[in-house]
Amino acid sequence: LNLIDVRFSPDAIIGGIKVSGRKFAGMICTKTLYNYIDKGIFSGISNEDLWQKRNKKRRKYRPVGRVSRTNRMCRSIEKRPLAVEKRRDYGHWEGDTLKGPCGAKTSLITLTERKSREEIIIKVAQASQVAIKEAIDELERKYGQGFKSKFKSITFDNGVEFLDWRSLEISILGKGRRTTIYFAHSYSSWERGTNENHNRMIRRFVPKGTDIADLTENKINDIEDWMNNYPRKILAYKTPKQVTAEYLRSNNFDQEFKFCRN
Repeated sequence: LNLIDVRFSPDAIIGGIKVSGRKFAGMICTKTLYNYIDKGIFSGISNEDLWQKRNKKRRKYRPVGRVSRTNRMCRSIEKRPLAVEKRRDYGHWEGDTLKGPCGAKTSLITLTERKSREEIIIKVAQASQVAIKEAIDELERKYGQGFKSKFKSITFDNGVEFLDWRSLEISILGKGRRTTIYFAHSYSSWERGTNENHNRMIRRFVPKGTDIADLTENKINDIEDWMNNYPRKILAYKTPKQVTAEYLRSNNFDQEFKFCRN
């Protein structure tokens, strides 16, 4: 694989090869591949070409207990079950919006599933409460009765576009709640770290300052497809698409979601 063309990190390429069972003469490890790139052994590839650099030390975060003044009645992340925190079950998502340059209204809604790292990207005319509800309503229409199994909970930040959270929980296809909405503490984006990391990946394709109105649906679908087919070390080098499919099969959701698959 050409790591520049496919936009894979060296680690993802090495890990993907090992998981696939393929073997090559002179097979090297991830560290050696990074060293070769640093030394310029591969023509046309330098460290500057890599989307993902060598692992850096993780920052340590202190728990923050700031309550949003504009969202005092919300369901705090503190009430989220431990099983969600530990990623024991599929169907718990983190969400946010990505915006364009100052003054531009068109935005992206990004949803990231915590266990599988599955990504959903939705283009909206503006990051408003009405647009967010319409997008979630459309997802419920798409997945039908399977929506409640796929979207058991969503954790947002305290952006004004998410403040009408009660309406986001109410099903439009029947009575009762379709999902449960939680909110991270103010100034604690790390509490939605999976989604934040994915937003940074999206920014590789959509740099800050890009007018999102110019992005076609095909381009957005290509970004989403790339992310869902990217091997992840944390998933033992499986892709989010593979992990999601395995979960759906093992929990007999195949028929429930069959009509939604690409």
